[in-house]
Amino acid sequence: MDLLRNSMKEIASFILKVAEHLDKYQVEKLIQYLIEARNREGKILVVGAGRSGLVAKAFAMRLMHLGFNTFVLGETITPRIGPGDVVLAVSGSGRTQVVVTVAAAAKKAGATVIAVTSYPNSPLAKLSDCVVRIPGRTKLAEETDYFARQVLGIYEPLAPLGTLFEDSTLVFFDGLIVELMERLSITEEDMRKRHANVEGI
Repeated sequence: MDLLRNSMKEIASFILKVAEHLDKYQVEKLIQYLIEARNREGKILVVGAGRSGLVAKAFAMRLMHLGFNTFVLGETITPRIGPGDVVLAVSGSGRTQVVVTVAAAAKKAGATVIAVTSYPNSPLAKLSDCVVRIPGRTKLAEETDYFARQVLGIYEPLAPLGTLFEDSTLVFFDGLIVELMERLSITEEDMRKRHANVEGI
């Protein structure tokens, strides 16, 4: 149990430090892109692979609760996108092929692309209109990983593979939802009215 507790504490500590190192300018750009898309009834398409994809899906659900026109890539109801729409791509490495391919196609279609990644010089980031860097150890072993471990105080055995990025991104998105609630004057009761009501009892 000691290892479990220590791992949880170190991951939580890492997330607190990530919150302090966010680029306020890029986060503000992300917020404005989302709000502008909502105001003009544009579509928000989220994309990610593996666990990053699950984090993106969780964010898409909360955006729907806020009244955004939100979709998840790969679902059968994924619509055509174009100018006025936003593609939010989540990839720790910024090199996940399917995510980069989608981002490139979205740019060609005229959509705004937002990248959430640990690598601001990655192929995904270079395609994007806005890059929010969430530091964290990904499956890549590069100098940035060393920086994250040493400066932010996390050691490999306590957070395997992309755990730090995925956990930090999930909490970032949850914080972003609260920020959007405030700016859009949306209450929890408003969100509850959009929550699924046909789930199993």
